Amino acid sequence: MKDINILILSAGRRVELIQLFQKAAKKLNVKSIIVAGDCSKTAPALYFADRAYKLPRINETNYIDSIIDACIQNNIKLIVPTIDTDLLVLAENKNLIEEKTKAKVLISDKKIIKICRDKINTQIFLEENGFRAPKMYTDEELVSENIKYPLFIKPKSGSSSINTFKVNNSNELEIYKNIIETPIIQDYIEGQEFTVDVFLDFGSNVITVVPRLRIATRSGEISKGKIIKDREVMDDVIRLMKILKPIGHITVQLMKTAKGIEYIEINPRFGGGAPMSIQSGADSCENLFRLLMGQELSYNENYRDNIMFLRFDKSICLDKNMELIKW
Repeated sequence: MKDINILILSAGRRVELIQLFQKAAKKLNVKSIIVAGDCSKTAPALYFADRAYKLPRINETNYIDSIIDACIQNNIKLIVPTIDTDLLVLAENKNLIEEKTKAKVLISDKKIIKICRDKINTQIFLEENGFRAPKMYTDEELVSENIKYPLFIKPKSGSSSINTFKVNNSNELEIYKNIIETPIIQDYIEGQEFTVDVFLDFGSNVITVVPRLRIATRSGEISKGKIIKDREVMDDVIRLMKILKPIGHITVQLMKTAKGIEYIEINPRFGGGAPMSIQSGADSCENLFRLLMGQELSYNENYRDNIMFLRFDKSICLDKNMELIKW
């Protein structure tokens, strides 16, 4: 069997994800090098990967060429994005990268990325296909005296809950509109908030669907979560995936409200809390290795239910030569 080396882009703090790819390779007895790529030498994940590769920033002109070089030098078979700002540039250059390197890019079609990265496009897609989402208000509607507060404001292309606010009155609305570039204003909704990890094969066939109840978050990422096989959530997300047709690991955020399931956003990449679902038994890392080995996968729910995950930080120490000090 040929080596299956994987490049994790913008590796940053994705230590768990790298370790889970390493664990999956060991479990399957696959010879694999997990390469962490990042623009910063102090990205913690670089020190847990099998190999580190310095990449330019995403907005630099040589970014794609550097990814191609990294793939050729490290015999990469799969490129895995981890942050939103990577997605569109990878989708636009997918064919070029794959032609030059023979590596697969774990990225959905460009039209799907454009739907997911722009929250107005996401809203339109959901509404046109019969899925609920919080009502989005136009500027004209917002001057109406019939507007009921609270509302919710967020950036059109934001991530990690940066610049997202509950709006309690018209004064707050004006303040936040001046802070946020290209804001979106929606109804503020309440209910059970779920992050749902979905894995689809390269033909957009759903393999696993794992709802995680968000118990606590920090900086936009889940810090405490519980795996719950909620049938209503699972069936509705499967319906969504069959229409959207992405590939790879997808992270969907939604709320179960008094009105039913209402979607917040769709992130076509590994989310920060994905290791929870992977460790519950819905192993997207193992699934990717199996697909790259030529195996066919089928839908399954072979993961543990009613288990809770608590996430925490851990420190590492580097010496003056930027080498990891092992205590």
